[in-house]
Amino acid sequence: MVAQKNIVIAGGGFFGLYLAEQLALKGCNVTVYEKSQHLMSRASYVNQARVHNGYHYPRSILTALRSRLSFPRFVNEFRDCVDDEFAKYYLIAGSLSKVTGEQFKRFCQRIGADCDEAPASVKRLVNPALIDTIFTTTEYAFDSHKLRDTMIDRLAAANVNVVTDAVVEKVQTSHGGLVATVSIAGEQHSVYADHVFNCTYSRINYLLNGSGLELIPLRHEMTEMCLVDVPDAFKKMGLTVMCGPFFSVMPFPSAQLHSFSHVRYTPHYQWSDNGHTPYEDAHAKYDENARQTAWGYMLRDAQRYVPGLSECQYQRSIWEVKTILPRSDSDDSRPILFRANHGLKGLHCVMGGKIDNIYDALHEIERLIELN
Repeated sequence: MVAQKNIVIAGGGFFGLYLAEQLALKGCNVTVYEKSQHLMSRASYVNQARVHNGYHYPRSILTALRSRLSFPRFVNEFRDCVDDEFAKYYLIAGSLSKVTGEQFKRFCQRIGADCDEAPASVKRLVNPALIDTIFTTTEYAFDSHKLRDTMIDRLAAANVNVVTDAVVEKVQTSHGGLVATVSIAGEQHSVYADHVFNCTYSRINYLLNGSGLELIPLRHEMTEMCLVDVPDAFKKMGLTVMCGPFFSVMPFPSAQLHSFSHVRYTPHYQWSDNGHTPYEDAHAKYDENARQTAWGYMLRDAQRYVPGLSECQYQRSIWEVKTILPRSDSDDSRPILFRANHGLKGLHCVMGGKIDNIYDALHEIERLIELN
């Protein structure tokens, strides 16, 4: 009889939880260690809650196609966590846009995404001097709280161990496997593992730095997502003006509000993990961050394109560190980061830029790692 593989998952965001369940269903003994008191409370919550269907990536066909394939799978698997009861429109600006309306339409045809001319009632909402074309599209939002509760139930059914207030500080080799040093409520414990999956998103390099391993080049942005109450005309609507220094207004189901983000003003500042300068812990920077909202700047720019948005009522802002691969800057692509056996046999680093990236990550893990 083959002994169960012991799996440690560092990070209790959606990626860590989903991988934990899938590995447990393969017969592994899985434990998730999450730094916060609650699961999916950081980047899995602080985002646009967009279930991507490819539209957002006209300059990265591969990312768009991967989203098109993942979209129906995610929606079918998490139907009760998805809000599809709103109309989604993509607006192409007449200037500053990196794509024209005709290019966007051809792009949608190429990836097989629905893309029709928006009705006159929507066209009347925009400034025709600044908006060239408006398309009706098919795109949804997810409720991160419902998704968290669903995953908690699924983890329990799969017998996954979940430990909160716990940080995997470092990983070392030991007797053909790995030993993870885990701080649980301030007390250190040594945990044996056959595999450790580093799913800590902005803190991936925290574990690598603590383990004396080579850092992965990553760029971090301190970001602000504004949550607003939109005017009645926009209640059942999502708008994205692209592709350039523009904005999105999307339903944010877990708060029953809309998220408001702006390419220019949502990121407040940035830094990089590059191995040439001392490592800076993203969560420490988050805790020290002086929060001053850029809502006024976002609104003043957005209402030029869609005048009715001037009546949005700002409620609050949620903040998080957004982490991306540096190569994404050139074309807005959002590939997964998957580094199998990074520095140590059995230590694997996993990060996705979108929630539906999870299927690509799982495919790579199943392809490259023998868990039986």
